[in-house]
Amino acid sequence: MASDLIALGDAFAVPSVVCLWVAVLLRAPCALRAPHQRGLWLAVATAAAAMTLNLPDVVAYAMGRDPGYAHTIGLVRNLIGVLSAGAVLYFVAAATRGRRLQIASGVGTVLWLTVLVVLDTAAPAHGTHTIPPAGHPVPSLAYWLVLISAHLLANTICVSVCWRYSRRAESRGLAAGLLLFGLGTALAGVFWFVYLLKALFGFTWALPANPLLMNVHGLLRAAAILVPTLFTFRSTAADMATAWRLWPLWRDLVHAVPHVALNEPRAGRVLELLWPPVPRSLLVYRKVIETRDAILILGEYVAPGVPERARSHVTGSGVPEQRASAAALACVLKEARQAKLAGIPQQRSDENALELPAALQTSAEGGNLEGETRFLVDVAQAYASPATAGFTA
Repeated sequence: MASDLIALGDAFAVPSVVCLWVAVLLRAPCALRAPHQRGLWLAVATAAAAMTLNLPDVVAYAMGRDPGYAHTIGLVRNLIGVLSAGAVLYFVAAATRGRRLQIASGVGTVLWLTVLVVLDTAAPAHGTHTIPPAGHPVPSLAYWLVLISAHLLANTICVSVCWRYSRRAESRGLAAGLLLFGLGTALAGVFWFVYLLKALFGFTWALPANPLLMNVHGLLRAAAILVPTLFTFRSTAADMATAWRLWPLWRDLVHAVPHVALNEPRAGRVLELLWPPVPRSLLVYRKVIETRDAILILGEYVAPGVPERARSHVTGSGVPEQRASAAALACVLKEARQAKLAGIPQQRSDENALELPAALQTSAEGGNLEGETRFLVDVAQAYASPATAGFTA
């Protein structure tokens, strides 16, 4: 049973390290630009480095060489682990805006590193650093107590802060990231507590679970710092889907009223999405604004009586009540576009201007852009439907 648990934990070792490094590289640009993210990023980066040096193949390779090489790898791994613990404390201090805790985390990290090096140097000649299932800790019990205390202190504070702030966070992404990071840190705390029990009391029954605890902790921390990326990806995918649906309506209206477009339209819908003429975050916003502007201008080419006939046509075509307004506007826009392209003079003035649906009126007055976007998507869907294709004024 114990061997199976160890094998299961080791099976997660490489995937965990790979996920950590992928997350670190993906989040590096944002972390370098945003000071409040650097502590979190540094904590995960140093944890990834320490876990890389703790991979079974790396440990086996180090043990297969001379004792001095194995000793160096073990010491560097532990020192990087303390840096990770210090980075966790720094992240907590930055999140809580605790200036004293930031200073204490820096001073404490330097102190822990110094004490570890001193204790390692003072110990008798030894190889890699370990707490074996049988025998005494290497290089010494004091060395491991200092190392374990650094991790337990940092992890306990971090779990407490992540739990507290995740319950207060208004953003779902922030709450999810804090919970994942806190859960991963809690598993790391259990990992070090198991080693503490072995070092002080000789308890070995929980040691087989340690590889699984550490590697699942790595996966959770990688997921925690990737939460903003996943939310950004989801938002970008939703914007691209909206722009894809709006494109046929937007293309026809901009063709009739080209001066409403901020940039020259691309040759096709796919090219418009893959290589947008505006920043991708503004793609849907520009499509909505330009579509509404074109609707306002084409409204001047709607002959009197056309809106009433469009509503009658939509009602007779069996369009659902909730989409009748969008379908009627789609019919009117088809007629207005044809009139504009045919060179027919304007049919309306300020006195008998086209009455916009409520969704567009609200947004035109500085209201709900999300509601207007949904309404225009319905208009675009109706614009290409058979119900509007059969309408003639």
